Amino acid sequence: MAPFTSFAGLAALAASFFSSGAVAQSCSGVTARFTPKMASGYKVSLLATGLQQPRHIVVDTAGNLLVAEGNSGTVQRLVLQEQGDIVCVSSKTAVTTDRSTNHGISLSADGKVLFTSNLASVTRYDYDATTGKATNGKVIVTGMSNTGTHPTRAILVSKSDPDTILVARGSNGNIDTATTAESSGRSMIRTFSISKGLETAHQYTTGGELLGWGLRNIVGMGEDPLGGIWSVENSMDDVKLNGKDVHNENPAEKLNYHGILKDGAANKLKGANFGYPSCVPAWDTELLGVPNIKVGDLFKPDNTPAASDCASRRHGTLHFHSHTAPLDIKFNANGTSAYISFHGSWNRRPADGYRVMRVDFEDGKPVEPPTSKTAAIPVMENPSTSSCPGSCFRPVGLDFDAKGRLFVSSDSTGEVYVVYGA
Repeated sequence: MAPFTSFAGLAALAASFFSSGAVAQSCSGVTARFTPKMASGYKVSLLATGLQQPRHIVVDTAGNLLVAEGNSGTVQRLVLQEQGDIVCVSSKTAVTTDRSTNHGISLSADGKVLFTSNLASVTRYDYDATTGKATNGKVIVTGMSNTGTHPTRAILVSKSDPDTILVARGSNGNIDTATTAESSGRSMIRTFSISKGLETAHQYTTGGELLGWGLRNIVGMGEDPLGGIWSVENSMDDVKLNGKDVHNENPAEKLNYHGILKDGAANKLKGANFGYPSCVPAWDTELLGVPNIKVGDLFKPDNTPAASDCASRRHGTLHFHSHTAPLDIKFNANGTSAYISFHGSWNRRPADGYRVMRVDFEDGKPVEPPTSKTAAIPVMENPSTSSCPGSCFRPVGLDFDAKGRLFVSSDSTGEVYVVYGA
């Protein structure tokens, strides 16, 4: 296997530090476009450059990193090698060749099956972590194509219920009025039997089971060590309320809880509606001018479908600053922290997001209440967002390896970082 030229010269480590105590030694042959600012107790090293829009990522059972490339449509395998106190890349090869993957990637609980997603479908492959070969590709979920602005399909294979894959499909636009009906098959998360999908591919809208809906655009999902399912939601843009433009500070982005899959019918959150497109969560309550409204309370913006029951829809578990665009969530091994990537805003001033943040958990739930504005703690961020989104890294995919190192992809810069201390 020929070495990937961008990662040549692994034997020599760069001696310089990007900033004292925050950035670890760098792998030879790679140079970060931007220097991350790290929270106390964390260090970071640049793992790889030159990737073609790296989106979601996953560490395989051999400890190597699989990267879904949005531009090439392939899954790339980065073979990792320990280099002193950091990890570097010895080679890079494509493990899929159909050039259709645009975002989602997941592995089975035993690491022997690889799943990828694109606009229209989910494909399953036999995967050998030793050789990095993915073979016998077969579509197991189909019927998701649409012409809207949300083409990604986040996927997650449950470790606690290993025959189940979760597939999220976003709305057809900012305000997708058709999603007031479950039959639209959009703005929802559905679960599917992997084994049954091998027999006959599931149709997304009519197959599987509904886990949650009224979810504008779910781009990342995670499972905690107890088997609880969590999603991060990108909320509505250009919101007005009673004719007043409130979009710069509203609505909030959300962290949603969907219960434990293996509980089956006993999961009381199964099939819950989270409000979209009629109801969205408050962030800046003073700007809204609604009496007694709290952070996370659902309200009905102008020009959305009629609803009188926003208060009774399922609310988010935590809320984040408007338009910061959370794209993935992963838990550390003991479930005491969840790490969330915030891709960053495009439609608010000043820009916000562009960081990885930590949410502390205890007994399977966040330490902070849903009304908190400080639950998310910055871990890795751009020193300034004044040049964002054009000149900064934009985190997307996250995953931990067996040593507790957190890998972070940045699609805007074609990079992957490693965070130590998570």
